[in-house]
Amino acid sequence: MDVITDREPANALSRRRFLCRSGLGLGALAANLLARDDNMLARGDTVRAAPSATNDAAGEAEIEPRLPQRVKRVIYLFQSGAPSQLDLFENKPRLASMRGVELPDSVRQGQRLTTMTSGQKNFPIADSLFKFARHGKHGTWISELLPHTAKLADELCIIRSMTTEAINHDPAITFSQTGSQLAGRPSLGSWVAYGLGTENQDLPAFVVLLSRGTGKPGDQPLYDRLWASGFLPSKYQGVKLRRGNDPVLYLANPTGCSPAIRRQMLDDLKALNQLKHDAVGDPEILTRIAQYELAFRMQSSVPDLADIADEPAHVLRDYGPEVEKGGTYARNCLLARRLAERGVRFIQLYHMGWDQHGNLPNDIRGQCRDTDQPTAALLKDLRQRGLLDDTLIVWGGEFGRTVYSQGELTATNYGRDHHPRCFTMWLAGGPVRGGLDYGQTDDFSYNIVDKPVELFDLNATLLHLLGVDHTRLTYKFQGRDFRVTDVHGRVLHEVLA
Repeated sequence: MDVITDREPANALSRRRFLCRSGLGLGALAANLLARDDNMLARGDTVRAAPSATNDAAGEAEIEPRLPQRVKRVIYLFQSGAPSQLDLFENKPRLASMRGVELPDSVRQGQRLTTMTSGQKNFPIADSLFKFARHGKHGTWISELLPHTAKLADELCIIRSMTTEAINHDPAITFSQTGSQLAGRPSLGSWVAYGLGTENQDLPAFVVLLSRGTGKPGDQPLYDRLWASGFLPSKYQGVKLRRGNDPVLYLANPTGCSPAIRRQMLDDLKALNQLKHDAVGDPEILTRIAQYELAFRMQSSVPDLADIADEPAHVLRDYGPEVEKGGTYARNCLLARRLAERGVRFIQLYHMGWDQHGNLPNDIRGQCRDTDQPTAALLKDLRQRGLLDDTLIVWGGEFGRTVYSQGELTATNYGRDHHPRCFTMWLAGGPVRGGLDYGQTDDFSYNIVDKPVELFDLNATLLHLLGVDHTRLTYKFQGRDFRVTDVHGRVLHEVLA
């Protein structure tokens, strides 16, 4: 199998440029060999021509899948702030008789705490105030907070044994989205766009939608670098769709500029950029050409995407009343389905507001009102349209919450601190085994006792379903090959049919 790889962008004094300028026959030959080398798959024998701006505009894949492609697209429903697994998915009946009891040292095992609770004198156990029940043919435990999701229990593969090293929000979110706790790496969606290209030449391969929760004020911030392309060419970065009449900034023509005038301007600009590229060989110039062309096509495709007037009334009802408001999680779930229909490869939804250090019972109710019905509606909508079989849905946050209460524990209130040791995510769609509980935590949802799953494993599985071997999807930068799973990651074949 060939290694999927690429090279660093040419700099101002690249070897190619030097040899081409030398004017020598040997220099010309060397330049041709170097051009061939720059498109070589580093550890294989296959040579592919570098993708041109024209090819990219036509929607051709940058790199063909090397594995059977079992899904065509991913919709990642990221719940920013870390949902409490203890109040949503982890039924721990033993805790009811231990409410207020100090968490045993044998359970904590000296694990690190955040600065927000490390100074607490006591760590009282807080069992969930919410009831759990079994749902579906397989008897999946789900909280009363998620009644709509519970009806689709047989569609879900719930991974109860997720784990991460990061204990604070920013590094944890960065890690889950890029494979590194340090900022600057390409996002997962960018890797997918780089590896597979786009199916729709009129829309980006990677689209991002944001919403703010109603359950908690003062959300954790999200930064644009979470969907940036890092050291990959910038054409692979995520495009954020905003609420309102102008979903993409600077997309509309200025007043007095007709489409014909804009077309002529782009043609002239393309010619100038092509001359510059011929002179210096910087691949980012080709990216600029391709992005101008994509923006021109998006002037018609984005308004059509954002206009939901053609949606049947029963579909809108399924997503709930918030679907009528731009920028809500419900509207973004509907837009995710519309993006999936239009061939967008990677659709990333971020919903903020899950960071519930205090007043959790009240705040989590609000977050579930925001997300439960629209999430279930998205799955049903995709299923009814025949899209769920080739779409992977991912739901989850950056880490979990503690079993002990942060701050005062009362009969009606408690908070929970960050807990990276174990948390819950779920998958649905494609060949995912619905109705499966994977992994297990202890009676306190504090430690994993069976089948731990790292985020590297999740990302490896996601790429596998898209038809890409995660160990082969690499990009050479600063002298070494990088990949989104670094030197880690195993495909979770057990969760796949």
